Amino acid sequence: MTQLLTERFFDSILWLAAAGHFLILFASFQVPYRLRWKQDLAQLMAFNRKLLWVQGGFTVLTIMAFGTLTLALHGEMLRGDRAAMGLVCFIGSYWTARIIIDAFYFSHEDWPQGRQFVIGHFLLTCLFVALMTSYWALFVWQVWLRTKS
Repeated sequence: MTQLLTERFFDSILWLAAAGHFLILFASFQVPYRLRWKQDLAQLMAFNRKLLWVQGGFTVLTIMAFGTLTLALHGEMLRGDRAAMGLVCFIGSYWTARIIIDAFYFSHEDWPQGRQFVIGHFLLTCLFVALMTSYWALFVWQVWLRTKS
């Protein structure tokens, strides 16, 4: 691929990656209802319940920041600016860790039963893999491949 085609490819990938983060947020807002958090969390002591909500809030904030910063720093990411590459590396690491945790910490029995949950889990995992691959591919292109050409 020529330099221009590669840059156009990553230009599109970054727009899609930003949209993917907001798609995850759409799915995450359904979690409390679909997983019956109101009933399950009522069994926890108040501190643990609040801790879970705070953790969930920070996760939502992080994913929102990833999408927003990908949009706001789109040009810097395409140029390979150093700070933008640091962010790209962090986002790639975040999604890599998310996939590894899903693969090796959670078991199939941990997930809720039902076709909708199996399909949802599959689609979310595909999206996580796409995000991980997009950010790592951009990082490798900017840091190793582009600088050598």
